[in-house]
Amino acid sequence: QVQLVESGGGLVQAGGSLRLSCAASGRTFSSYAMGWFRQAPGKERELVAVISWSGGSTYYADSAKGRFTISRDNAKNTVYLQMNSLKPEDTAVYYCAARWSLTRAVDTLRAFAEYDYWGQGTQVTVSS
Repeated sequence: QVQLVESGGGLVQAGGSLRLSCAASGRTFSSYAMGWFRQAPGKERELVAVISWSGGSTYYADSAKGRFTISRDNAKNTVYLQMNSLKPEDTAVYYCAARWSLTRAVDTLRAFAEYDYWGQGTQVTVSS
């Protein structure tokens, strides 16, 4: 069982930055691939980025490439999403998710159905 708690959301102007954190409970955090997803009002939940259990592999949605960076600290049971050059279209609730995986390539973990555990979400609002 893994419990996930996101933090770091808020209101920021376009062009600004935010760093989201996701703290995980449990002793096996390092066995989980972690993903960040987002959901805007009236839209489906979409993948933002994925990171492997070791942090050695990452995958980004096209919308995140070059602007967002996913990272993790297994000693702190925490995964991060650094978001730079934010745009109004990045406005959404951001969720972190966990899937037990030591072997799956991160680019195969793009669907939200792949994940077993979810946080409650944190709101990110980017004003123009």
